[in-house]
Parts: sequence; C-alpha cells; structure tokens
Amino acid sequence: MTSENASFVAEDSTLPGSDGGISGHQGRGSVWEVFLVATRLGVTSFGGPIAHLGYFREEYVRKRKWIDEQTYGDLIGLCQFLPGPASSQVGISIGIARAGIFGGFAAWLGFTLPSALALIAFGYGVQHVTNINAGWIHGLLVVAVAVVAQAVLGMARQFCPDRRRQTMAILATLIMLAWPTGPAQVLLIAGAGLVGWRIIPAEAVTPAAPIRVAISRRVGVGCVVAFFALLLGLPLLRAFISSYPLALIASFYRVGALVFGGGHVVLPLLQSSVVDPGWVSDARFVAGYGAAQAVPGPLFTFSAYLGTVAGPSPHGWLGGLLALFAIFLPSFLLVIGVLPLWNRIRSQLSFQSALRGINAAVVGLLLAALYSPVWTTAIREKADFGLAVAAFGLLVYWKLPPWVVVLFGAAGGALIGVVL
Repeated sequence: MTSENASFVAEDSTLPGSDGGISGHQGRGSVWEVFLVATRLGVTSFGGPIAHLGYFREEYVRKRKWIDEQTYGDLIGLCQFLPGPASSQVGISIGIARAGIFGGFAAWLGFTLPSALALIAFGYGVQHVTNINAGWIHGLLVVAVAVVAQAVLGMARQFCPDRRRQTMAILATLIMLAWPTGPAQVLLIAGAGLVGWRIIPAEAVTPAAPIRVAISRRVGVGCVVAFFALLLGLPLLRAFISSYPLALIASFYRVGALVFGGGHVVLPLLQSSVVDPGWVSDARFVAGYGAAQAVPGPLFTFSAYLGTVAGPSPHGWLGGLLALFAIFLPSFLLVIGVLPLWNRIRSQLSFQSALRGINAAVVGLLLAALYSPVWTTAIREKADFGLAVAAFGLLVYWKLPPWVVVLFGAAGGALIGVVL
C-alpha cells in the first residue's frame, strides 16, 4: 500500500449516476449504512491515528471492499498533506466514496460521537470535583507526560531525519518557550513553511492512472474559499462582536485549520486557545488530555471536553458540541475542496518542501508543550516522576494500549495520594 500509486481528476459536474463520491468503489451504499459501520469503529478503535488507519483498512478495504488498496493508499497520502486529523479525514473521504458528501458526514459522526460524548460526560464530572489535585486526577496529569513524550520521540524520528530539520525543531522549541502565545504559533508555522520551501529538498511524485472524483471543481474551489474566508473572517468578527460562543468557534476553527500532523500536535494550539485566555486552568486542561487517551476514536474529540468546561461561565454540552464542530469544520472543507485538485497539488515539489518544514516545526511545538503545561503541571515530586517513567515504559517498551496506561496512571496517582 502506497500513497504514490494514484491521483485524482475532477469533473466539472458530478459523474452520471453518482452523488458526490469517488469512482472505482464496489457499488453504492446508504448514509445509514456508513453511519452504523463508522459508529462501530468509533466505539472500538483505540490506539491513535496509526491504529485507526489499520482498523479502517481492515473494515473498509479488506472486509467490505468499499474502496481498493490503491485508492486507500492515495487517500492516506492526501490527508497527510492537509492540516487536521488525518485518520478522520481518511474516514470522511471513504464515506464520500461510499455514499456521497452526506456519507462523509455520517462517517465522521459515527467515528467521532462515542468519544465526544464520553469526554463531555467527563467534563461535567470534572466541574463537580472540588479538588482537581485528587490522586486519580493527578494520575491522569502524569500519564499525559508519558503520552506526549512518546509522541515527541516518534514524531522526531519521522519528521526530523536530518540536521536541517532537527535544527528547525530545536529553534521552534526555543521560540515557543520564550514566546508561548497563539500568534507566535501561527507565525512559527508560516515561517517554517517558508524556510522549508527554500532549504528542504522534496522528492518527485511518480504519476499514475487518475481516479475520477464526482465532486465538481466549482464545489471544490468554493469549499477552499470558504476555508480561508472563515480562517480570516472569524477573528475579525470576534474583534467587533463580543460573544463567547463566537470566540469559542473562532478559536477552535483556527486550531483545526492550522494543525499539521494531527494527533498530539493539537495539544499546544489548544493550550494557547483555552488556557492563555483563562477559560480553562492548566490542571483541568492536562487532566482532560489524559482522559482523552482512555477513549477510542480521534484525539481531536478532546475539544468536546474543553468546550464543555471552558469559559467564564461554561456552556456545558452545548459548548462541547460547538467546539467539536468548529475544530472539524476545516477538515470537511479541505477534504471536499482538495479532492478534485489533488493531482495538481501533489505534483508541486515546493508544496512538499514547505510541508516538511512545517512538520519539523510542529515537533518543536510539541516539545515545548511537553514542558509547559504538561510537565510543569504534573511533576511535583519524585513519586510523580517515577509514575511518569513507569507509564512511559509501558507505552514505549511494553506497547500497552494507551487506555490501559491511563487506568494504570489513575490507580498509581490514587495510591500516591494515599501513601504520601
């Protein structure tokens, strides 16, 4: 399976007999069918983005044969190029392939809703905990140290294989430690893309037989225009209209639009969006991040927890759903917008070089987040450090699922609270 085996060609109108999917699949399906299959995956898919792609391949490609291996590989390649959660974007694309654009929404809803509801419920629970430093909650903070450290290690190996990108990651870390703000992150990502475009070589993409996409170029261009209009327009509206729901949507939309690499990379941008304005305390932020490791589905559903607990006067489940919708909206707009244009985009070596620079910088962003707020919030004494080391060993060397390590951390934190 490879992402270099196929490309996408758009039509000016949808293909005859289709409703907005990708040609070459095994028949058509219903939106309800897509939703039911995606929901089952949303309940059982533990392990993070890479594991999710394995579950998708088994269910959608091998078992149900909704798309073939070649198409699946190319969809993965496409979604790795886009900001946002790659596994969710692959699922959205497969839903579009099976049942049109509404099928894409059904695939996202089914895969996302189980973990989002669980984290909204956890958010309600946290709001009624008077002592955020209770042993089991502090154990979740400590587990977050191990999880982020594992993510930094894996991403550094993948995205920083040479001295240029290693240097970029270190510089990004130093900049974020010195200037830990949301605007700094945006400028850093943009600057890393420019530096990557100038100094990092890219590999040529081998052309292959096109796959016809039943989404018109006009629809695709409209979605791309909407993506940028919201990215630029929401902050402007926020500046002129004093509304907490609008501020919440603008903040989470910006995160979903600017996170390259998905998964744990969302942590620093979310932290600057909700902790810096004082909407969520460091302790509650890291506790929620730890809890997010224990649920299946995409890590971006952490936004549902944050939306539930955030704000001067938390909006509960409504805030959670607003944050969830806002952080995933860029993914919908980009997937629908880029599918018809993918063949042209993937052949641009300058785009690949810029993306490699951005990926190196996000390693630095995540490393800075490992120190603050994760480490500074969780590690207060030797016992905390020992629990973090044990959790890291279980993740990296014993290869235990994150949800098991979360339970271990909560139990360890409770034990430390009793003994010490």
